[in-house]
Amino acid sequence: MRRAPLALSVAYVALLGFGFALARQDGAGTSPTKADKFRQLEEILPTPNEQRTASGAPGSRYWQQKVDYSIEVKLDESARSLEGAEVIRYWNRSPDVLSYLWVQLDMNLFAPDSHSVVTSSASSLDNSSFESIRRMLRRKEFDGSARITAVRDASGGDLPHTVVGTMMRVDLPAPLHPGDNFHLAIDWNYRINNAREIGGRTGYEVFEDAQKNCIFEMAQWFPRLAAYTDVNGWQHKQYLGSGEFTLEFGDYRVAITVPEDHVVAASGVLQNAEEVLSPEQRARWDEARASATPKFVITPEEAKENEGQRSEGTKTWRFAADNVRDFAWASSRKFIWDCAGHEIGGRRVDAMSFYPKEAEPLWSKYSTQAICHTLDVYSEHTFDYPYPTAISVNGPVGGMEYPMICFNGPRPEKDGTYSKGTKYGLISVVIHEVGHNFFPMIVNSDERQWAWMDEGINTFLQYLAEQRWEDEYPSSRGEPRNITGYMGGTDLVPIMTSADSVVNLGSNAYAKPATALNVLRETVMGRELFDFAFKTYAQRWMFKRPEPADFFRTMEDASAVDLDWFWRGWFYGIEKCDLSLSKIRLYTLDTRDPNVEKELQRETRDSKPVSLSTLRNAPLPKRIDAFPELADFYNTFDDLDVTEADIEAYAKLVEGLKAEDKELLQSKLRFYVVDVENKGGLPSPVVLEAQYEDGTREELRVPAEVWRRGITKMTRIVMATQPVKSFVLDPHLETADVELSDNVWPPKLDETRLKLEAGGGAGGGRGGPGGPGGRGGAGRGGPNPMREAAEREKKAADEKAKEDPPAKAERPVEAGAPQQGAGSTSGSPEGAGGG
Repeated sequence: MRRAPLALSVAYVALLGFGFALARQDGAGTSPTKADKFRQLEEILPTPNEQRTASGAPGSRYWQQKVDYSIEVKLDESARSLEGAEVIRYWNRSPDVLSYLWVQLDMNLFAPDSHSVVTSSASSLDNSSFESIRRMLRRKEFDGSARITAVRDASGGDLPHTVVGTMMRVDLPAPLHPGDNFHLAIDWNYRINNAREIGGRTGYEVFEDAQKNCIFEMAQWFPRLAAYTDVNGWQHKQYLGSGEFTLEFGDYRVAITVPEDHVVAASGVLQNAEEVLSPEQRARWDEARASATPKFVITPEEAKENEGQRSEGTKTWRFAADNVRDFAWASSRKFIWDCAGHEIGGRRVDAMSFYPKEAEPLWSKYSTQAICHTLDVYSEHTFDYPYPTAISVNGPVGGMEYPMICFNGPRPEKDGTYSKGTKYGLISVVIHEVGHNFFPMIVNSDERQWAWMDEGINTFLQYLAEQRWEDEYPSSRGEPRNITGYMGGTDLVPIMTSADSVVNLGSNAYAKPATALNVLRETVMGRELFDFAFKTYAQRWMFKRPEPADFFRTMEDASAVDLDWFWRGWFYGIEKCDLSLSKIRLYTLDTRDPNVEKELQRETRDSKPVSLSTLRNAPLPKRIDAFPELADFYNTFDDLDVTEADIEAYAKLVEGLKAEDKELLQSKLRFYVVDVENKGGLPSPVVLEAQYEDGTREELRVPAEVWRRGITKMTRIVMATQPVKSFVLDPHLETADVELSDNVWPPKLDETRLKLEAGGGAGGGRGGPGGPGGRGGAGRGGPNPMREAAEREKKAADEKAKEDPPAKAERPVEAGAPQQGAGSTSGSPEGAGGG
């Protein structure tokens, strides 16, 4: 990978004039055996070939398989089970002859003896609850594995097959040659997991109403062909729950039979709206598609009426999805449905949300708007969103993504109020899961192996989208300062770790790579270079299957910036950024004028502390006081007195100086020699700010290449015409420095506010560290000031009503009060009331 010239910092410093200046690089800490953190990655990255080039682009002989599905599936709501039959057409576009196919049976994750269960560590039983023990029992008793009832070829003949955990090998009757295709049919059924009790990326939720209504969110629900790639051959690593999915693109035709009163949302485009929707609903849908703001297709009133009864019949919803790598769907009689027609690249996208009344008023206000916002920001940084729909569904799954549809969990409280955490939690999870349409649903990375390639890249784009939602959006990931606790901790593994082996998946696969890309964009490359290179990567690999090397190489190829040190440090290593101001020395120019210099020396001498012995000796009798004749010339002579010889020497010096030299002597320049130590080991740019006594500031930015010779300390000179009040390393908190206390000169005191509690000893008080209030209301999105405000308003209204009882005459409806018929058939969902 090519190296880029180091010129930016030199040019920047040259512009500062009397500001910062380059100085020496201290060789302290160098060693001939020290690892070269700037060496190229050739020994790590795979050798380029005709499938994947050295530039990071797909090669002239790049290939990938194609798999088409025709599926009929029936949901049995009472039995909470699924029965399906599919016909698969497998296209062998590889150069290899295949004698068998591997099929994913992800439902087998829910077998009592699945690899996920038997390889997981037991959690502590300390502080167990009734619910936690019940969940353990239910998981032990539940068997949600797939029952394969038939595997046949195109002529109906049985195909030998072998189930291996979450994989099934299907032996072909004859070798499948390059360019050929093969039809196989699979029939299966399984019990659906209760996602609230057993967990998972799929499942159902039961509501405590008279009908025991459910929301079904169905994913990993059908046998899917495993990926066969130029890198790994068959990707048939077992599904353990953390490592997600590696799939092939294809076209889907899916018929979903559900109870007659259910509403279905799915990947793709609904093909038979005239059969499953009423004329009024179809008219509303057409109106909503023409609206830039969300409108109801199924209103809250209809949904409430619908969930109050249960139909005995069934209805089949038909969907088509082209060039997708997966298919998911959701079904419930509880669904409210809203839609907006969103323009992307001159095309209309149906942005839609499906949710129960329990999600109101939060969902109608934010979900579809967040979908539209995500499509805008992601398309700007990658490519125009190519699919016709984008859907967000509220149900039991907290956050999970599939082509054109995602499942998101946050809901308000039962009274319709919600915390700040819940509000922004919903917006963020919708952005994140809709954003997954770009990575990995279109840029089709191997999730089973490299979680960061979809989660980390997507979290980075999520951060960009969040910051474009509103000023000071409370993003939890992306800002470098938010990852320092993790990077400064222990038990770390590199980002380049297989998904199922990652320790602390959230920090390692989501937050750290997102932060790395933010540092790369803002501090290392700059926005213009980064954005061009990142868009190049996305457009090169859309609807293809990139590997980490393809990303690393493309980012360099499109920017001319050597980033091997960055990938090595941030992605392959576990070192941290920890720079410190280890020493600062001040040099000022000697004017050579004895009248000036000796007076300064006198002031320095006279300001020195007086030793304790000198203080105590001062009142003691001295011999010279008793015998004055002992005094001579030196008893009255001051070494710092200006002599005639001093004046003559200075005059002679000045006479021989050039005008510019004289000006320099009188310039009052101050030279601050600043030592910066790299204590953490991670190569990092150095950002140093000087604040002067008049309040002005200057910045020095030194690229990370300053550490390329293995040094552990660098020295810079700051030239100034006035005193420096303070120096700060990483003043904008942009490098993820894990220890800020040594980044400031002069040092600052750490100040802690002591919160005194009544009645006794330290700690142990309610709300203190580890107490009930110590986690900020974790689990419900934090404190709920909205509810508190509503309660205060209600109390004030009740008190006023007591003081001023209403007249018996009919009173007009107050502005903003709920009215009969609110949430009309064509109204915006923004006004929908909470359940």
